[in-house]
Amino acid sequence: MARRWKNDLTLADATPEWAYINRRQIIAGLGAAGAGLSLRPGMAQAQEELEPNTWEEITGYNNFYEFGTGKTDPVENADQLTISPWTVEIDGMVDKPGDYSFEDIMAQMDVEERIYRLRCVEAWSMVVPWNGFELADLLALAGPKPEAKFVEFQTLLRPEEMPGQEFPILDWPYIEGLRMDEAMHPLTIMATGIYGKPIPKQNGAPMRLVVPWKYGFKSIKSIVRITLTDRQPITTWAKSGPSEYGFYANVNPNVDHPRWSQDSERRVGGGLFSRRIDTMMFNGYDEVASLYEGMDLEKNF
Repeated sequence: MARRWKNDLTLADATPEWAYINRRQIIAGLGAAGAGLSLRPGMAQAQEELEPNTWEEITGYNNFYEFGTGKTDPVENADQLTISPWTVEIDGMVDKPGDYSFEDIMAQMDVEERIYRLRCVEAWSMVVPWNGFELADLLALAGPKPEAKFVEFQTLLRPEEMPGQEFPILDWPYIEGLRMDEAMHPLTIMATGIYGKPIPKQNGAPMRLVVPWKYGFKSIKSIVRITLTDRQPITTWAKSGPSEYGFYANVNPNVDHPRWSQDSERRVGGGLFSRRIDTMMFNGYDEVASLYEGMDLEKNF
């Protein structure tokens, strides 16, 4: 079961792949192709705001500390990573724990296109056209037990292929986590591609998490283990800087990072003199607001 969430801003079904590359080309392509797609009021403007970044920007400017702390380190060092064979261990509070091969997983998933905003905690942003499937469908393979309240994710630990892990920059392996309702939300996906191509190693191949309403560090890459538990996971960045990187890490312009403001962001690829844009609550994905109703979002940052 998939396609629980309809992306009103996705034009991929009605436009050729090349149209992703440039927003202006998307509109031109619609006119030329006569695809029969009617744009609702405001949709064109919203799509304008979601002009995807280029392949080069998305794959060449990354945070993936397993390959180094520089933004170009991942693209320069990730080629040595072996991604086949690949298995994901799913364990903990599930009915069917075990090692699930990437091929077996993909054979059972319904891959969709999702154009999502990506907001880094460092106050830069991109728009990425992901290909992937809903995390809920992957968890369903293992059968979550009712007592499971959280999902813990773990990145591959292989220092001989991931040179950043040779340095104690963080407590390896990288760990992230979600509440169960966050994990099951239809916006939460496991990405396996970008622009219709297999996801590059520097972006988290062969499979990574994407949670578009949270800061990017929550979207853990190159996942090898998923554990369902009744305890809130101790995540890597929360352990490294508990006053700076909370468990929730929801994009929130009203809660600054201790060392910088979060009320605006710099769009990667916008040019040296481009203006900063306002940060949107939940990165613009207001449909998740009900998940946090009644919570103190300053305390639970």
